[in-house]
Amino acid sequence: MITTGPDLAAVVDDLRDRGINYDEALAPPHVTDGWHQDRWTVELGYEEPGEPAPDGLVAAADAMVNGYEFTDPGLLRAVYRWPAEVVGRDMLLQGRFAMFRFLMGVRITAELDELRETPGGTERVVGWSYQTLDGHLEQGRLTYEIAKDLATGRVEFRIDAFSRQSHIRNPLFRAGFALFGRNTQLRFYRAALARLRERLAHAPGPPEPGPDGLVRVPTGAPPDRATWAEIHVVHPGR
Repeated sequence: MITTGPDLAAVVDDLRDRGINYDEALAPPHVTDGWHQDRWTVELGYEEPGEPAPDGLVAAADAMVNGYEFTDPGLLRAVYRWPAEVVGRDMLLQGRFAMFRFLMGVRITAELDELRETPGGTERVVGWSYQTLDGHLEQGRLTYEIAKDLATGRVEFRIDAFSRQSHIRNPLFRAGFALFGRNTQLRFYRAALARLRERLAHAPGPPEPGPDGLVRVPTGAPPDRATWAEIHVVHPGR
């Protein structure tokens, strides 16, 4: 559906009736052919060794990840209802490319808070995963993790993802995604790592919903005002 000014609250509320847009039995780790698998990591700094401090680096980074505050607004913005539990939260992503604004849904389906044994030692890992919903240009799952090495205090932000192109009816969008989708995806990953690290020095406060109950992130981004030249495409995937 192509529009010039969608009712974001209505589109967000519609997400609850949309399902995951791929068969998990035919996706990694069960099936890997045809899927991109990505892992990106950046060091955020150090805390004192041991479990994360309540007001330390892990807590600050986890709050930013929980609020989805690390995206580059020139590439991707998000809207979601607040307050809400983490697991089950539907988010409307707005991907930006040229004159188009692609509005696509994802759902947080897992939350992480675990001790993980690695060859380098024990880590505390917090974060969450989302999966793509019907209408998204992609199919797949992204996991965002904040990991602390309990022995050294080293803290990392990690993106672990698998994805592939979804079924896209519109031939223009299908061709455009085939040409530019992967490169845009990799730009998003690089920008997300850099922006979380940079924004930690001036982390935003808790999410602040507008009068319609929606949180718009990243906080502090210039207003996303529609212009006559922009075309909003709601759920561009099949």
